[in-house]
Amino acid sequence: MRAYKGTFKKKNGESRDMVFAKLNDLPQEFLSTMVLGTGSEQQYPEGMELVWDLEADNYRVFNWQSAESAPQEFLIDDSYFMQ
Repeated sequence: MRAYKGTFKKKNGESRDMVFAKLNDLPQEFLSTMVLGTGSEQQYPEGMELVWDLEADNYRVFNWQSAESAPQEFLIDDSYFMQ
């Protein structure tokens, strides 16, 4: 599975390092167990993407517009997401 490591500037100007997976790249079984809510889709501003933070083990938003460089893509084993 594809994952990414990138750094972006937060609104307060601090740099934020994040290791993440895009939701479309996550195993469907994992994603279906982690999606909660009312069924309405959240809209994010241009350049903001909801991702799964692999270090925080939770959803986060990555800001592509304030990325300090292109995030590095790497592969991880899907078994990371199996219980």
